[in-house]
Amino acid sequence: MTKLKYFLFATLAIAMMAIVATAQPGAGAGAADNESTVSAARALAGGIGFGIAAGLAAIGQGLVGSRAAEGAARNPGAAGQVQTLMIIALALIESLVLFALLIAFVVVKPS
Repeated sequence: MTKLKYFLFATLAIAMMAIVATAQPGAGAGAADNESTVSAARALAGGIGFGIAAGLAAIGQGLVGSRAAEGAARNPGAAGQVQTLMIIALALIESLVLFALLIAFVVVKPS
């Protein structure tokens, strides 16, 4: 695990140095081309960010469903209460995904 951590930090450091090396000189002719680059980066960031949020929410919803089924199987008398709590948890997780979608739209929107 320690070697993996060192490898990730070294990769991050090399990537950060590459960003500085590709900086555009001057603000004259490169400024017009920079708008399309920023627009593309916004779209990419919005798509990746929402994809991560939706994927992690799907994992969370799967865990909530499996734990609720396990709880109902262990205690059938409390199945109704477990189901109510599960539905509330799923609604809250889904609302977080909708907030992430809203943030992705705000990020992608051209300024």
